[in-house]
Order: sequence, then structure tokens, then C-alpha cells
Amino acid sequence: MTKHLYVGLDVGGTTMKAGVVDDAGKSLRAVSLSTEAHRGQEFGLERMCEAIRQAVAAAGLTMGDIAAIGVATPGTMDIPAGVILDPPNLKPWQNVPVREHVRKTFSLPTAFQNDANAAAFGEFWAGAGKDAHSLVLFTLGTGVGGGIIIGDLVLEGEHSHGAELGHMKIEMTNPRQCGCGRWGCLEAYASATSVVKRATEAVSQAGVKSQLRAYQNKDGGLTSRDVFDVANQGDKVAQKIVEDTAYYLAIGAMNMMHTIDPDMIVFGGGMIAAGAAFLERIRKFVKELAFPVPAEKTTICYAQLGSDAGFIGAAACARQLVLRKK
Repeated sequence: MTKHLYVGLDVGGTTMKAGVVDDAGKSLRAVSLSTEAHRGQEFGLERMCEAIRQAVAAAGLTMGDIAAIGVATPGTMDIPAGVILDPPNLKPWQNVPVREHVRKTFSLPTAFQNDANAAAFGEFWAGAGKDAHSLVLFTLGTGVGGGIIIGDLVLEGEHSHGAELGHMKIEMTNPRQCGCGRWGCLEAYASATSVVKRATEAVSQAGVKSQLRAYQNKDGGLTSRDVFDVANQGDKVAQKIVEDTAYYLAIGAMNMMHTIDPDMIVFGGGMIAAGAAFLERIRKFVKELAFPVPAEKTTICYAQLGSDAGFIGAAACARQLVLRKK
């Protein structure tokens, strides 16, 4: 068999997902395993290798059919060295030599990348940006992640901390505190966590009437999906939260448009379940905030690959290793 197959592995704090991907970016088969980070990094490294093996087996293949492997992980990292440094979502791991371990285990070329960068590369290669030359991805979930792709180049930065889009400053007059401990970050305003926090603050004020109060007492508490659902039902408090969130994301998009001037701004992650109306709000604010030319020419859309973007992007990084050798 001609070796045009790659394995991508996307490691998360709760689960890791691995899949075999062909040369066109199509996933042949994928598997998910629980990460169980608390069991330590040696267990974690072997868990990664097991996920890779299972993905290959699920596709009816052997490791001999695979040309290269790509691994994407969260947290602070040294991308050139292939090492996770001190990941907050994978405690107690520290200084984990991911790339070298996987490379030695399988004796295959192995790429290593930040998880949000990989998701951006996946969307660029096989998703929303497959016809674009450049793309900026915002991932909207518990936090706000990001990735920047320009002509097959993943913008990692000199110290592996490029494209931390959730931590651009959007408000410093009376800033909210971010989960990173600093103030005024986009993540503190536009993540799913922030949507819930701002909604909770709004309904806790005396005299405020909102359906959101009832959701606070349900099992699991209030969620960002609840806020969007209640907004769609006409609740004024929820509508204000949604409108503000769209505005904050438009600020983030505008900043990237004025800095990178990409073909596309793509939004991914759980919050895009808010649907077309939310995307239209973001587009409306972008047109008000951005320079006229990028406001007119930049495509603003939702991601297409869902939770597969990470491992497909990791596979794309593996593919790059092979292409560079040709």
C-alpha cells in the first residue's frame, strides 16, 4: 500500500481522540479513550500510544500502513522540543517528552502541536477553510482558544505561544478577571464559562426578572446553552448577554483582521450550537468595527469538523513532515 495514511491524536483533559486520516483529510476511523491524567504522565504516554494503536486497528490497518503520526495536546509547551511543560488540564504532568516517546514507540516521523493550532489546521485542510489561503480560528468552549494558519504555515510564535487569541485584551478600563489570572482577556468575556458567569451576575441583581433564574436551580446549574435558548424565547436579560457576547467576539475577530488580514475568521467549539442568528450578530458587529475592505472581504463562518478537527489537524501536521521530505 502506498503510504498516504496518517494518524492524528488529540489529547484533552478528559478524553483523547485518535483517528486514521487519508491524504485528502478524510477520517477513516476514530477512537476515544479517557485520558485519566491523574494517573500520571507515564500512564498518559502509554495511553496515547494505545489510542494510536486502537485507531489503526479500528481502520483495519497495521502500523506498517501509516506514514507518520501527529499529536496535539493542551497546555504550555515547547513545540520545537515536542514537550508539554506544565499543563493545567493534565495535572500532575510536567515536562513530558511526548513527541520523542511516540516516535520511539512506533519508529515513525512524529509531529507535535498545540491542540487549538491543530484544530485550526484541521479546518484549514479539510473543513471550513479548505478553499482558503489563510484562516484564523477561535474555539469557543470552557475557554477561548485560537489558531492562525497562513498558506500551510501554523503560526506557533517564537516561544510556542502564538495565537493565544483568548488572551488578547479587549477591556482594561474596568476589566473582568480571566481564568488565567490576568485581567481584560477575551476569554473572560466570550467563553461559555463567561456567558454563564455574566448571566448569573445579571439575574442576581435586585429587581431583575428573567427566566434564567429557574435554570439556576436545575441539575448541573445554568449552562451557556440555557442562556442562548432563553434568549431565543424573548428573554431580555438573556438577549443582552448574547448580544454582548457577539460584540466581544467581533472585537476579537476585528483585531485579527487588522493584524493578520486573513481570508477567513472561523468560530468553532460548543458555543456554535447557538446557530445562524448568533453568527449573524457577530458579522453585524464586525462590519461596524473593522476597516471597510477587510469587513467586506473576510469570510466569517462556523467550523465544520466539530470534535474531529483536532486529530485531523494533528494528522495534517504529520503529513507536512512527509511532504517536506519529498
